[in-house]
Amino acid sequence: MPEKLNTEAFLDAAMHFPILDVRSPGEFERAHIPGAISFPIFDNEERAQVGTTYKQIGKDEAIELGLAIVGPKLAHWVKAVKKIAIDNTVLVHCWRGGMRSGSMTWLFETTGLKVKILVGGYKAYRNYVVSRFDEKIPFVVLGGKTGSGKTDILLEMQKRGTQVIDLEGVAHHRGSAFGHLGLAPQPSSEQFENEVVAQLRQMNYQKPIWIEDESRHIGQVFMPLGLYSQLRAAPLLFLDIDAQYRLPYLVEVYAHYPKEALAQAIGKIKKRLGGDFYKKALEALDEDDFYQVAAITLNYYDKAYMHGLHKRSKEQIHVLVINTLDTHLQTDAVSAHPICQQSI
Repeated sequence: MPEKLNTEAFLDAAMHFPILDVRSPGEFERAHIPGAISFPIFDNEERAQVGTTYKQIGKDEAIELGLAIVGPKLAHWVKAVKKIAIDNTVLVHCWRGGMRSGSMTWLFETTGLKVKILVGGYKAYRNYVVSRFDEKIPFVVLGGKTGSGKTDILLEMQKRGTQVIDLEGVAHHRGSAFGHLGLAPQPSSEQFENEVVAQLRQMNYQKPIWIEDESRHIGQVFMPLGLYSQLRAAPLLFLDIDAQYRLPYLVEVYAHYPKEALAQAIGKIKKRLGGDFYKKALEALDEDDFYQVAAITLNYYDKAYMHGLHKRSKEQIHVLVINTLDTHLQTDAVSAHPICQQSI
């Protein structure tokens, strides 16, 4: 008999054994438990056929169709899973812990494998993920206007032993209209939540967890309210860095991308820039004046960021004036600030 585990125990076991997600490829692609391996009983088309048969004809007929589909695959599955298993053990889940995971478990145990299954399936896991954002998380937020190098600072802090969650790294987006350039496609909002919780599970809530100040949208990813509310309520260290230092940094980061891509990004904020500034930005881009392009767009983003900052209570905000974009010097300054010392 398989060992039945709740979500917390299942995720703990996943630190030692592989997770086989037996849902369809489409379900897996939309979102999955981080680290899981897609091991579908049915491909997307087969799943649709079985589902249609179940609804239009009946359960027995759907089961018969399912057996006809999977029969030729059984030997291949056994060989494949024995290569994946660790200590002859695998973890298995489907959507609700029903027929698909039950069928796979029967097959694997019949061939001598040890199986642990997730009670309630992926649906139970998702309930667990959502609930984690209702817990009090000891966030400290690193803020600053666009081009302040916040992500680089956080990653350097992480190297030095500080607990950090890089939301932009998880979302594959830097947050602005230009934020997708050069990065992998974004995950779904659901997968973003799964990845964040996977990181939170590794952290000590008795110590601060540093995170970057973000709007609720990071590109196409939508941050869950529980996470966003805690981010907005946490103490914030605002890096006050003059534009003269930030502009060269932005030019260095973005100027090497194709002009067509930069023009499309500028078009996304056309209304917010205003017609005249939008036109000037495109003219500067056409003339390879990337510094001017950055200056025009930065003017908009600075105003937008300060508008959001002023919605926070003054007691939350701690200001650190920095006149450098050297990541190591910036990180030294952040680490020496009282907010960092208080949180040790």
